[in-house]
Amino acid sequence: MSLLFKNLRVHQVFGANTDVGKTILTSALVRASAAKKNQVFYLKPVSTGPLQDADDEHVKRYAGPHRALVNAHCLYRFDEPRKEGARNVVVPTDDAFITSVASYIRKCASDPVTERSHMYVETAGGVHSPTLSGTTQLDSYRPLFLPTILVGDSRLGGISSTISAYESLSLRGYIVDSVLLFQDEYYRNWEYLEPYFAERGVKVSTVDPPPPREADPGRNFIVTEEYYNKITSEHNTGGLLNVIELLDERHEGRIKELHSMPQRTLNTVWWPFVQHGLIKHEGDPSSPSAASSVSLLESQFDGSASWWTQTLGHAHPALTLAAARAAGRYGHVMYPQATYAPALRLAERLVHEGPGKGWASRAFISDNGSTGMEIALKMALRVASKKFGFAPQEQKKLGVLGLKGSYHGDTIGAMDACEEGVYSCEWHEAKGYWFEPPSIGIKNGRAFIEVPSAIAPERVEGQPLSWIYNVSARLGTSLATAYRKHIDMALRKWRIMVPLFTGLWRLGLRSAAPLLGAYPDVSVYAKILTGGMAPLAVTLASDDVFRAFEGTSKTEALLHGHSYTAYAIGCEIANETLDQLEGLARGDSWKAAQVAWKAERGEKEMEKETVVDGDRAVWSLWSPQFVDALSKLGIIDQVMSLGTVLAFKVTDNDAGALFRFASPFFVL
Repeated sequence: MSLLFKNLRVHQVFGANTDVGKTILTSALVRASAAKKNQVFYLKPVSTGPLQDADDEHVKRYAGPHRALVNAHCLYRFDEPRKEGARNVVVPTDDAFITSVASYIRKCASDPVTERSHMYVETAGGVHSPTLSGTTQLDSYRPLFLPTILVGDSRLGGISSTISAYESLSLRGYIVDSVLLFQDEYYRNWEYLEPYFAERGVKVSTVDPPPPREADPGRNFIVTEEYYNKITSEHNTGGLLNVIELLDERHEGRIKELHSMPQRTLNTVWWPFVQHGLIKHEGDPSSPSAASSVSLLESQFDGSASWWTQTLGHAHPALTLAAARAAGRYGHVMYPQATYAPALRLAERLVHEGPGKGWASRAFISDNGSTGMEIALKMALRVASKKFGFAPQEQKKLGVLGLKGSYHGDTIGAMDACEEGVYSCEWHEAKGYWFEPPSIGIKNGRAFIEVPSAIAPERVEGQPLSWIYNVSARLGTSLATAYRKHIDMALRKWRIMVPLFTGLWRLGLRSAAPLLGAYPDVSVYAKILTGGMAPLAVTLASDDVFRAFEGTSKTEALLHGHSYTAYAIGCEIANETLDQLEGLARGDSWKAAQVAWKAERGEKEMEKETVVDGDRAVWSLWSPQFVDALSKLGIIDQVMSLGTVLAFKVTDNDAGALFRFASPFFVL
């Protein structure tokens, strides 16, 4: 939702605390912008108290000689600050609130007279003061990512509150263009803050404090008007007109940077999974629009959730704080034969409470899913060699049994564990055999099992979805017998499960193992593990696997690691992510979805259903009505939904056609 216009320079004004002069300094900025012949828009999203004391009314009252260029507006007005328990106040959701702010900004940008204009969005209170819904302002306004002006605190303790506010803004990705504060001659906070912020590339500007408020309204107006005249005068060296010039420079610099980024990227960057030979000009990367009243920043739907990593949304505040917490406490320290709380807590909860509960005894932490798979393969190769007594030459010829269409990452070992395919190249040597697996789908509202033709007829139709997922009840069926004939029982002795995509609540369960009725010897977790904030992977292993590497020689150990193994920042983020996921799993939205699927199935079907940890295993956050309607579309061959995942196949034979149709709207 980020907004950047050629014709409208927008800044958001935060205060280091309440009563720091935010409205006075914002009013002065409005007046100074108008004095430089700019159309000026002032927005106070939320105002409380009597109308005559409202901040937008103050801006209008002291707009100065160029008041015709000033437009002040308020979106939500209340008689008093919202109190807990107030029943008669209709409070907009965070999404509705921030959408209304963004819509008003776009409206101002599209004003036909705004060839060159400025806009100031003034927040209320301090940076962590709550909004209407109770969310702190920092988190509520964050989707806009507007350039920020921070009004510092000139009073006793103001140095601390100003720096604290700045760090809170920075932790959430805000860019502070300027710090303003009153020049209090007693505390002289600016003398400390100027060099502090100069080191961080932020200019601190000071303004004389306002005169005391006069009891007589007429006299007060005259005194206040004189004050605004003084601090916005062009003769005031280093005054607010200089601040306006600085803010204009920052705005123009952003636009210049944005326009230059596509070509600079093509000149220097080597993208993964991109054929650069197909990119012919700088317009191929996402580039800005030419219209001055249209935002140069265009929102796109992250269709792949940034390659299936974004668990809680981009840059969730709790995860950014976890990263900062661990970075500040630990930085990075070596992990082998050492321990620290984030890594230990993560290992213990995954083994004893999480997906490893009941079968795993150890957690091997690495850097990403592909590396986690390399580790899992090394574990499996060692165990198989010991178990079956393979000679050294036989060990070199070992391969894997897998599923067609599988993908484990792009490192050489992980690639070699996959069949030949479109990504095969000179360094790929497929080592193994890959079965074509059955799949589950829904078409025209009826669930079915699609079985490879070598095993059974193409589709086994008509069974309830809950029965299909009830593995224990299906072990005695003719279809299970067909599976057994197709796959020798000996091939099931040792198993690696790869829940990189499906694990940790992605399918609505902490682990899919109970649903499958099979527990692994080795299991790999990544992607969702850190909520999409940082790379990290954990390979869980059973005690038998761990013991296969025990010995008296170091060469018998699992000799795999990297410089940032089990780095504290990633582990702390992972622990916070697991906390958030556990909260979601217990939350109202998940319970409501489970109730909806329960109502859809009916009591008879539910009697056949698998129950995991007391919860129904077969449910989805996608409503059963939506899944049913989607399955009945002619263009849809089949659809399946479980937990957070919705998957569907289209009937179009040209798979590229769907990609070409979707790519303008989604980041795929």
